[in-house]
Amino acid sequence: MANARNRSGRATPGSAGRRDRKLAQTRVDLAIALRDRLAADRGFEDISVRELCDEVDISEATFFNHFPTKVDLAVYLVQLWSIEAAWHAAQARPRGARAAIEAILDVTARDVESHPRVMAEIIALQARLPARTGYREVTPLERALALPELPGVEALEARGLDGVLPALIDLAVEQGELPASVDRQAAFLAVTNVFFGVPLILGPRAPRAVRDAYRQQLAIVWAGLAGPRS
Repeated sequence: MANARNRSGRATPGSAGRRDRKLAQTRVDLAIALRDRLAADRGFEDISVRELCDEVDISEATFFNHFPTKVDLAVYLVQLWSIEAAWHAAQARPRGARAAIEAILDVTARDVESHPRVMAEIIALQARLPARTGYREVTPLERALALPELPGVEALEARGLDGVLPALIDLAVEQGELPASVDRQAAFLAVTNVFFGVPLILGPRAPRAVRDAYRQQLAIVWAGLAGPRS
């Protein structure tokens, strides 16, 4: 969500009423306020609901009308990122499954370079959480407000890596990029390890190296999954 802005004035679906736009804008603004504080080397636990409300100019009661807990807001931030990544993957998909996965890694590397601490904090938070279900829907209006520069983003779902990567691995098999015999669960885990491992190791210390490291590690993993050439 590197290009999102935290104030109104962006293109929105014309059918949305003023109240719906205000509610959606508040949720997006809260997510950006949280991201900006994480980017400023603030730990998630040190960021209060009160200061997020002050930034967006709402009451704490209004915050909890939108998000039951601060963790739910963090999950929402991840959902917005996943929609952005899915959009870039969709643009690259005609070039093949690997190109689509590279597009996800590229947008993540860009975000790590812009905000090195955000992903590390989010990964740490996710590692402490039990499995979560029933994420609140990210509406088309919220997607348009958060990511106005991405045409058609309103139609994409917030599925996360566990929704996007398996489909791309299936596509790789269907198109012959990976052999039919490949263990698809193992392939998913290998690519996921690249996604999380590279920014954890390099992000805080060498964020500009993340993109090249992503490409290098994906190439190694992909070659292993493809097996020896005949």
